[in-house]
Amino acid sequence: MQEDVYKTISDLSEGLYKEKMSKFISYAIPVNTVSEAKEYIEAYSKEYYDARHVCWAYMIGSERTEFRSNDNGEPSGTAGKPILGQINSNELTNILIVVIRYFGGVKLGTSGLIVAYREAAAEAIRNNRIIECLVEDDMDIVFEYPYMNQVMRVIKEESATIISQYFDMDCEMTLRIRRTEVEKLQNRLLKVESLRFKEV
Repeated sequence: MQEDVYKTISDLSEGLYKEKMSKFISYAIPVNTVSEAKEYIEAYSKEYYDARHVCWAYMIGSERTEFRSNDNGEPSGTAGKPILGQINSNELTNILIVVIRYFGGVKLGTSGLIVAYREAAAEAIRNNRIIECLVEDDMDIVFEYPYMNQVMRVIKEESATIISQYFDMDCEMTLRIRRTEVEKLQNRLLKVESLRFKEV
């Protein structure tokens, strides 16, 4: 996969897995930050307050380096890890998967639990749509008004997006472009007289 492309899910989806009277309800949710993931975890824990376990795993960021999983009282490694395993095997990020277990009275054993949580997570992913997103970076530029046409031409030719703009004697813009194209855009803009990059 290209370095500036990542895979995530398009919207919220549900899954269901039943085993020996236990019921595993799963949700796959697109999230962009850890705090957003935590808000959802809290909301589902409140909504399913009567469930035996509310287990989860999330992966955040295009680099896929920020992740956590939680067994929520299940034997260590039997819930959060298999959920996270499904996120990894689908190479997904910016995703939270919550699996709620209603205990049916029959113990499943360690291997049974691992299968159940894995399958419930997989079902939620299957019921969703996997999409590819570009990793994009923002840059802030400042330039004098007479050079507006030159700047606009570069922006158009390099397919950058204008996120915000402010025009006066000095003009300011925030641009967004895919990560692999940043350097090329910067080099072309630097050739425009008076233009400089604003440190964010």
